[in-house]
Amino acid sequence: MNNELLGALTILEREKNISRETLFEAIKQSLLQACKNHYGKTEVSNVVVNIDPETCGFEVYAEKTVVEKVEDELSEISLTNAKLKDSRYELGDIVRVEIKSKEFGRIATQNAKNVILQKIREEERKVLFNEYYEKEHDIVTGIVQRNNGRNISINLGKADALLNNEEMIKGESYRLNQRIKVYVLEVKDTPKGPKILVSRTHPELVKRLFEAQVSEVHDGTVEIRNIAREAGSRTKIAVWSNNPDVDPVGACVGVGGSRVNAVVEELNGEKIDIINWDENPALLIENALSPAEVIYVSADADDKTATVVVPDLQLSLAIGKDGQNVRLAAHLTGFKIDIKSETQARESGDLMDEDEYYDEDEYYEDGYYEDEYYEDGYYGDEEYSGESDDPDSSGGGEAYEDQADASDQEAYEGSELDEEEEENDDPENPEIQE
Repeated sequence: MNNELLGALTILEREKNISRETLFEAIKQSLLQACKNHYGKTEVSNVVVNIDPETCGFEVYAEKTVVEKVEDELSEISLTNAKLKDSRYELGDIVRVEIKSKEFGRIATQNAKNVILQKIREEERKVLFNEYYEKEHDIVTGIVQRNNGRNISINLGKADALLNNEEMIKGESYRLNQRIKVYVLEVKDTPKGPKILVSRTHPELVKRLFEAQVSEVHDGTVEIRNIAREAGSRTKIAVWSNNPDVDPVGACVGVGGSRVNAVVEELNGEKIDIINWDENPALLIENALSPAEVIYVSADADDKTATVVVPDLQLSLAIGKDGQNVRLAAHLTGFKIDIKSETQARESGDLMDEDEYYDEDEYYEDGYYEDEYYEDGYYGDEEYSGESDDPDSSGGGEAYEDQADASDQEAYEGSELDEEEEENDDPENPEIQE
């Protein structure tokens, strides 16, 4: 009998993944329950069950107190009966009395069996829950089992998962016994077993698929910093390399596009754009709007807004069909993006020609270096206009001109004196030297 029990426990341990210690505990609880039923007790605290884990041999005994008159058969023993076991027992001593489990009635035995089965079911459910709970936020492969109204039941091997209609890719059809990869959203523990919710639309599904296909992503050399996805249509992912010698985009694309094509095939033709992540918001936004070309980007990191200028012929490409390209770029970067064509930007003043820009010290044809130039006068550090607002000043612009003329005259006379001095120093002109 012990050998049969040992063999049964070994099979349960292997097939149900239930530890032998748990099974021994279930047997112990079943024997205690049988004692309660046999003696009609609700509590059997004085009953002890010992099980040998090597041989599966077990013994059940009750610790009874020696008394003169027995009132409780399960917890007390008369002095006479105690001395039959050992003459040294006295009143108040504790005597171990073996309980024959074979003497239990049919009902007690059936209850003990139910206790063992219940414990095995609970432990099996717990093991199953832990197994799939470890796969939460990961991808698993399942087989389409049946349609439950608008939902689909997918067999994951030891348990069934539920793919809700909201988590299905729009336009994607599922055949009976079809093998598909799904993303585990949540695993709940219920009395009927684990309830597993899966998804085909979650952005993390794309990330996990790349981890499975790209070794550099799996080992952390290449990081997928962010993902923007419209399931069934298009996905944009931003990648970054922790190794300067590894091209993150090239690693994800693979030779001849083999790696990215494997992901696209699993997603039934969903388009995937792979771009370089950049800490500079302007460069990141420019990359995110690929394949459109970008002329100019102005990004406000505080307000999370950006203005982007693209060539006129690239405007529709930058926006995308129904605004999809710019919408995914905004989701990927976290910025609210306003796109304008080059012509629109010039008309609104967001984009200027190079000759319209000026430096702080800009030179004009008149020979003046000023901050700004206006038709009716020059503006330096102090503003000047043709007419003076000061009532004490006389002449205004004319005074400025007279002063300028006087300065020019002094400069001219000074230059004539310099020439005469140079002539006096000429050794070839003796008349001047005298």
